[in-house]
Amino acid sequence: MVLMCSLFVILFLGGWLPPLDVFFLFWVPPFLWFTIKLVLSITFFIWIRAALPRYRYDQLMSLGWKAILPLSLALLLLTVGLFYHFCDICFDSHF
Repeated sequence: MVLMCSLFVILFLGGWLPPLDVFFLFWVPPFLWFTIKLVLSITFFIWIRAALPRYRYDQLMSLGWKAILPLSLALLLLTVGLFYHFCDICFDSHF
């Protein structure tokens, strides 16, 4: 979890940089910013993991087949439809 949160802090939260570009925030050392962000993200993930119920394997399979797969196919069709509608030059009659 520490490795995952470290990558999360580096990739999405700015790593060792302060959250705002204010001159007095640059007085705090970079490793302290990284540590603060890391501790907050670990606390957040532990809190979410403890607060939400865990799914059983059969519930995950049912959710995947009955909800996520049809939703992803519908979003795929929507994307193709929007691309076809707004990109007329891409679908000239070359075929």
